[in-house]
Amino acid sequence: MRSLLFVPGDSERKMLKATSSGADALILDLEDSVAQGRKSEARETVAAFLKDAKRGAGTQWLIVRVNALDTGMSDDDLAAVIAASPDAILLPKAGSGAEIQDLSARIGVHEAEAGLEVGKIMIHALMTETAAGMLSAGTFACKSERLAALAWGAEDLAADIGASSNKNETGAYTDVFRLARTLTILAAAHSRVDAIDTVFTDFRDMEGLDAECRAAVRDGFTGKMAIHPDQVAVINKAFTPPPEDVERAVRILALFAAAGPDAGVLSLDGKMIDRPHLRQAERVARRAGLEPDAVPEIK
Repeated sequence: MRSLLFVPGDSERKMLKATSSGADALILDLEDSVAQGRKSEARETVAAFLKDAKRGAGTQWLIVRVNALDTGMSDDDLAAVIAASPDAILLPKAGSGAEIQDLSARIGVHEAEAGLEVGKIMIHALMTETAAGMLSAGTFACKSERLAALAWGAEDLAADIGASSNKNETGAYTDVFRLARTLTILAAAHSRVDAIDTVFTDFRDMEGLDAECRAAVRDGFTGKMAIHPDQVAVINKAFTPPPEDVERAVRILALFAAAGPDAGVLSLDGKMIDRPHLRQAERVARRAGLEPDAVPEIK
């Protein structure tokens, strides 16, 4: 998925409006955008929205950001929303792979109680919002088959480490936050899951957003979170591979499919291609939304 739009979980109006934003996924938020006194109301609002949306069989992914495991609120969040079958749970301030295992087990209990297929609901994790999460980046791999994406965030990390800002005077991220971004890409690759770029907070600066999106695509991110519906179109455009890249990727996939599982070095347009080219072609095909079997025969 290219664009993931945050929506306050205590606003039915904003959630309904977000369904027409063009975002590939909505993140229905029970954490930062909901005041402490409105948590219970937000849980009910999100659960009702999920039930209505599922009956409508929409194509958007519906993800619920719960409160962090150490807040004492996440169990109430899960109890309220799992029965409504969200596509994924977003765990903020994820401190390690052990927390992913913990969350997976909790989700499984609620799935079983609701009569849902156990393992159906996936997990996304914000893994750089604390120093602990950054230092444990390598532990996220292979901890749960539910894990589908790792994302990074800069605002909570600044608070956790005591930084007065996450950017320097030129508007570039400072070293700690550049490290957080890098660790997310590496941990996602190590875990074989999607890497999701952080939000761009100046929602009026579309040129700045586009530049940040293009840098994210270049470096290996598969999508980006958004805080405003106006950001969605820019994100979708940047993360949609151009037709010529898709065409080349499909040709590479077709070549390797025709050559069989033992294929090594092949030739395309007079140039050698090998397994790294195949893996890159697979990534482009996924970003383009192609099904694994949608590979034409070589003519």
